Amino acid sequence: MRYGAFGLVEVVGSSNAIIVTDQMLKTADVSFLTRNGKCGGHETVFVTGDVSAVTAAVQAVKENPPCDVCFAAVISNPSEETVRLAEEDAQKHGFMKKTNTKK
Repeated sequence: MRYGAFGLVEVVGSSNAIIVTDQMLKTADVSFLTRNGKCGGHETVFVTGDVSAVTAAVQAVKENPPCDVCFAAVISNPSEETVRLAEEDAQKHGFMKKTNTKK
């Protein structure tokens, strides 16, 4: 799949991740891809869309954070490897169906 951009926002706590995701989805025409949790309760939310929409969604969270935001970034035109890693994480957590690459 081709992505214009990824937006990443890291917060502490799964509830905060849901709140941040909701804010980004309401702010701009972006789609939720996955979220990744690590020890210490840190959750990173991934959204996708075109560069301007992803930038607007991430900027909205940075300017009016609903909780403490540890990190926020936009990756425009993500590399194939970055896309693969994000999609594998989405599949692992059941947010994306596995694609059949056999022909």
